[in-house]
Amino acid sequence: MTTIFRRKAVAVAFAVLALSLAGGGVAVAKAPDGGSQPAARASGGSQPPVTAESARKAKAALAAGAQTTAAAGTHYTVIVNANGTKARGTGTVIKYGVGQYEVQFPYNVTRGVYLATIGRPDSCCIPAGGEVAVAPRLLTPNGVFVQTRNSAGVAVDLPFHLVVHL
Repeated sequence: MTTIFRRKAVAVAFAVLALSLAGGGVAVAKAPDGGSQPAARASGGSQPPVTAESARKAKAALAAGAQTTAAAGTHYTVIVNANGTKARGTGTVIKYGVGQYEVQFPYNVTRGVYLATIGRPDSCCIPAGGEVAVAPRLLTPNGVFVQTRNSAGVAVDLPFHLVVHL
């Protein structure tokens, strides 16, 4: 009985391989202008350099939070307006450029989990569609970098909600 199953498995593997080589392939789609991706994504998602003001604020926030230690299971939430001002929540917001924000917290958040979503700070209306990406802020252990884009992938200022869970 096991011989039959082994033969079938080998036959199926060869059939899949043959179909892949004979009729399969890789399709590449190009944009109508001949490019492969929007220019906004060509940068590779790099972060802007850390400014002296950002480094100073990060050190001050860490020093203020050094008296106590954040317990595991702690989370921070912040709601940020499109112009980079904090609507409510914990943390300090620094706006670098169009769709580029840094949020600093009073504790080291490098081992945390970051979750962001496009969202308005008020109770009115559904927010504009778009994308949001989060990453640890380079050279800033208490910072999170947030980048917002429209649905076409172009950097644009959008309000967002950010949760950091330690």
